[in-house]
Amino acid sequence: MPGVKVGVDEPIEMAIRRFRKQVERAGVITECRRREAYEKPSVARKRKEAAARKRLMKRLRRVRMRENRDY
Repeated sequence: MPGVKVGVDEPIEMAIRRFRKQVERAGVITECRRREAYEKPSVARKRKEAAARKRLMKRLRRVRMRENRDY
């Protein structure tokens, strides 16, 4: 859980900036958005399969680009 201790002479803006960075690194906002609404298991499975397909196509595109280089 992110938390920030504010120093004696530290401006509040600096503490807020540090807190935002910690929240972002911890993935709190992405987790909240993911849990906003219930996702049926079938929808989650389809989303994961689509993401895997996208990663595969990206990897294949990189390999093909590497093979077609002219030196």
